[in-house]
Amino acid sequence: MPSFQRIGGGMDWLFTLSGLLVGTIVGITGVGGGSLMTPLLVMLFGISPAVAVGTDLLFAGITKAGGSVVHNKQGAVQWRIALFLALGSVPSAALTTVALRHFGHNQDSVSNTVRFGLGVMLLLSAISIFYRDRLHKLVLHGSANRWNVSELTRNIATIALGASLGGLVTLTSVGAGALGAAALAMLYPRMSTHQVVGTDIAHAVPLTLVAGAGHMVLGTVNYWLLASLLLGSLPGIWIGSRFCGKLPERPVRNCLALILLIIGGKLVW
Repeated sequence: MPSFQRIGGGMDWLFTLSGLLVGTIVGITGVGGGSLMTPLLVMLFGISPAVAVGTDLLFAGITKAGGSVVHNKQGAVQWRIALFLALGSVPSAALTTVALRHFGHNQDSVSNTVRFGLGVMLLLSAISIFYRDRLHKLVLHGSANRWNVSELTRNIATIALGASLGGLVTLTSVGAGALGAAALAMLYPRMSTHQVVGTDIAHAVPLTLVAGAGHMVLGTVNYWLLASLLLGSLPGIWIGSRFCGKLPERPVRNCLALILLIIGGKLVW
C-alpha cells in the first residue's frame, strides 16, 4: 500500500532543498532528475531503493510537467517526436510494472536488482553526458551525416528508443533525461540543444507518470516524501527552464557527469 509515513523527522527541509537543486539542474540541462534524486534518496537519506525509485518517478513526472510548459512557451518542444517516443515508452513502462509485480514477492531480490540497475544506468548516463557533444558533432558534420535514413526508419527508431527508455526508467527512474537526450541528438542532429532538452522533458512526463502509477500499485511510493520534494522542485525547474540556453551548460553537465560516475560506480561495486 502507498505510504503517507513521515520520513526523516526534521529532515523535511533537506528533502525540499534537494528538490530545489535537482529541479534547477533539470530545467537547465534536461538531465539530472532520476540520475541525481534517486541516488540522493538511497545513499544520503537511507531510503530503500524501491521506494526511492517509485517516489522519484512521480516526482519527476510532476516536476517535468511544469518544465515542459515553460519549454513549450519558448517553442522548444517537438511534439511529433515526443509522441513517437511515448508510443514506445508508455507500453514498455506498463509491461515492466507487471514484471516487477510478478517478482515482487521477494523484496530483497527486487531491491538488489533495482540498486544494481540504478548503478549501471548512472554509469551509462555519465558517459552519455560526457560525450554527447562529440557524438552530436560526429552525426552532424562527420561521415555519419551521409547516411540516408528515411523518415519511416527514423520514426521506428524513435519508437524503439522510447520502448527501451520505458523499461529502464520504470526499473531505475534513470535514463529519460541523460540517455534520452543523447539518443535524440543522434537521431535528430538538426535539432538545437534547447529543442532536444524541451522535447526530452515533454516526453518524460507521460513516461514517468505511467511508471509512477505502476509503483503506486506496487506500494513503493511515499507521499510525504513526494510532497517535500515537490515543494522545492517546482520553483527549481521553473528557474532552470528560464535560464536554459542562456547559461554555459557544458560545465554544469560535466560536473553532473562526474558525480554520476562516482555514485554509479559505488552502487555497482
